[in-house]
Amino acid sequence: MTQAQILLSACAALALAACGGQSGQPAAASAASTPAAASAASSTATSSLPQTDALNIYNWSNYVDESTVSDFAKAQGIKLNYDLYENNETLEAKMLTGKSGYDLVVPGIAFLPRQINAGAYQKVHKDLIPNYKNIDPQLLTMLAEADPGNEYAVPYFSGVNTLAITDKAKEILGGKLPENEWDLLFKPEYTNKLKQCGIALWDTPSEMFPIVLNYMGKDPKGSNPDDIKAAAEVLQAIRPDIKRFSPSVIDELARGDVCLAAGNGGDLNMAKARTEETANGVNITVLTPKGMGFWIESWLIPADAKNVLNAHKYINNTLDAEVAAKNGNAVTFAPASLPARDKMDPKLVAVRSIFPNADDMKHGFVMPQMGDDAKKLSVRLWQQIKVGSH
Repeated sequence: MTQAQILLSACAALALAACGGQSGQPAAASAASTPAAASAASSTATSSLPQTDALNIYNWSNYVDESTVSDFAKAQGIKLNYDLYENNETLEAKMLTGKSGYDLVVPGIAFLPRQINAGAYQKVHKDLIPNYKNIDPQLLTMLAEADPGNEYAVPYFSGVNTLAITDKAKEILGGKLPENEWDLLFKPEYTNKLKQCGIALWDTPSEMFPIVLNYMGKDPKGSNPDDIKAAAEVLQAIRPDIKRFSPSVIDELARGDVCLAAGNGGDLNMAKARTEETANGVNITVLTPKGMGFWIESWLIPADAKNVLNAHKYINNTLDAEVAAKNGNAVTFAPASLPARDKMDPKLVAVRSIFPNADDMKHGFVMPQMGDDAKKLSVRLWQQIKVGSH
């Protein structure tokens, strides 16, 4: 999306979601031992949620096919407000106030434990999400590390954190890339050469510090403050060669304003797609080095949500195979809906920076939640790096 806010209205009457029991049961139904008991519990959960005519979503920019949003609003006959943010830090600051004003948000896996423990979210009613059965079981297993029992989070997309390079940068390097492609970004011997065509750092310490720590062979969580300080030194060493810090590098990479950039695989592949559509000659390669960071971003319902029934309907809609495939094709991320992958562009499904293979997973790591002290230290050091001071 390109606007800070999208207001979608529709005139059709509000439709009620069907509530057939599926792969999960809400807390009230988890102990049900018979289908009749489960059905009764399901009806109770549904009837306790008020019918409303609105839905307020807070999501990442460039993270949905806009037509699926307007189609949903029209089909349900609701007013749908869709606001955007650029990083997890912005979302967390709003969520921890306890007064978000939203019905659905999409935090990264690394931020879930702290926010769930703070009481920022309410549990989902899985029986209100018939398409829950479509979710890739591997994602639920991975997500359970941050959300035990999968009680709060419903996967939306998964992906990798990596880097991309243009043909211009390759030309400067004589066509030869290092064995460890992260060296391109973290070693001055490469950044000194590539600064002439522009290097962008992803402006989010919660994403960049774990990548640097893993690159150094340290705990990505930053459990040792000395490790975080050492990672900051790596970034300080390349700081003179950095052209800009950007929350999303799609536009500047696609235009050729920068020739090397770190970011999530979806954004980098979106930039690549734009260059191909415009045939502007930039030519982007999204790299898949060892040590990529893997993540899941999920739908969560804030504790102060007012339109909870509609939130469940929207989650269910995003897990529909057709809708999920449409979203996946548009934003070049891997949808959580497993059957959607058969409906996506086969060329995208074959891209390792969208759908990493087993070897990529083996040599990568799951983006971690940094502890409070580690988070504060990394944010403070990041600000110092940005202004170029020690």
